[in-house]
Amino acid sequence: MMPTIHSLQRDQSPVGEPERRGDERSEAPRSGGSPTGERAVAPAPPDPEVPARHVKRRFTTAYKLEILRRADACSRAGELGALLRKEGLYSSHLVTWRRQRAHGVAPKKRGRKARPVDPTLKQLEHENRRLTRRLQRAETIIAYQKKVAELLGIPLNPLPSDEDD
Repeated sequence: MMPTIHSLQRDQSPVGEPERRGDERSEAPRSGGSPTGERAVAPAPPDPEVPARHVKRRFTTAYKLEILRRADACSRAGELGALLRKEGLYSSHLVTWRRQRAHGVAPKKRGRKARPVDPTLKQLEHENRRLTRRLQRAETIIAYQKKVAELLGIPLNPLPSDEDD
């Protein structure tokens, strides 16, 4: 005869707990355990979702210089490896950072690259804005004069259009 799952569960009891029979409920131990009415809160399980893309680590200039200082201070065998393991770094990081330090480590600016401002370009842009405002004023005045002439019945001679050029 094959034992049923229910009978297997009933026969197996964890170490240190009294054996249970049938569908008997167990109570928390009264001495040192949690009170009967409260249950121990289990920690939430970790999120099984794996991000689609690895987030690239970014190291500040101050951090790089501090790690290089500590790496240069390592004198005994295995000390440098322990430092790298503790910080979660690779030896290639040290090689790259030492090269950067030799060439002068400067914090990189994020965002768009700043373009050098050409003084003539700036002057031309200012002149363009000024002339655009003057043109708008002149067009407003001309439109007003046309309406006044139309109200007074004064015929205007059409001027040749300079848009045909």
